[in-house]
Amino acid sequence: MTADSGPAADLTSAQAQQAPQAPQTAQAPQASAAPPGTTAVTQAVILAGGQGSRLRPYTDDRPKPLVEIPGTGTPILGHQLSWLASEGVTDVVISCGHLAGVLEEWLDRTDLPLKVRTVVEAEPLGRGGGLKYAAKALPRPDEPWYATNGDIWTRFSLRDMAAFHHERDAVATLALARPRIPWGAVETDQFGNVLDFIEAPPSPFLINAGLYVFSPEFAELLPDVGDHERTTFPQLARGKRLAGYQLPQGVYWRAIDTAKDLTEAAKELAAGAGHTPR
Repeated sequence: MTADSGPAADLTSAQAQQAPQAPQTAQAPQASAAPPGTTAVTQAVILAGGQGSRLRPYTDDRPKPLVEIPGTGTPILGHQLSWLASEGVTDVVISCGHLAGVLEEWLDRTDLPLKVRTVVEAEPLGRGGGLKYAAKALPRPDEPWYATNGDIWTRFSLRDMAAFHHERDAVATLALARPRIPWGAVETDQFGNVLDFIEAPPSPFLINAGLYVFSPEFAELLPDVGDHERTTFPQLARGKRLAGYQLPQGVYWRAIDTAKDLTEAAKELAAGAGHTPR
């Protein structure tokens, strides 16, 4: 899975009012205890190997996770590392590909809030194969782990998502978002009379938000090469071992996939005044 795989979404004004502010410090916050009866998740994989072709020219000289949303003062990756640290994560493996050296140079000169290791695919392994390759570098293979696409800007309680995962005895849990349709919708009655115009309504469908909680055994179910969303996820779903965690109402979520996403995210984050929903 690469950073190109995350979808984009527009948000309601209520969501924009709770958009998270860019982190202002690289110091690791004090981690709180995991919910009773659960195992704290302290390690994560960030998938940052995508070409980011739809974000050119921003990605001509840097990988997509190092693109900065105007006005935030930090690249997407910096926000993700700060958020993961605030949720008790101590170790992160970043799967690199496109312009990996640029990303590694940024890590070397940045005061990081947690331990970071990078892995680079010698050849493309596909989304599932890339995730499996990165998981081999996790420091505690017998413990659960988070994963996120490298183009996601959000902030919510990962501990709550991990508790949801544990309660359902799932092998894998994916976060689900309800994006806003980028076009206006028209409401009609049964006779074809137009009743109303609805600007950017929420989608009736939930989508994969590009954020996950995985149990230790998940890594062995991944293909060495290929796409786990066409193999591993359907297999787990048939066995009722794949869970879907709906992001809480009001949580800000956006995948930064195009130049338009950058512009829209900048407006949303500026309007949000930096509130972080918990």
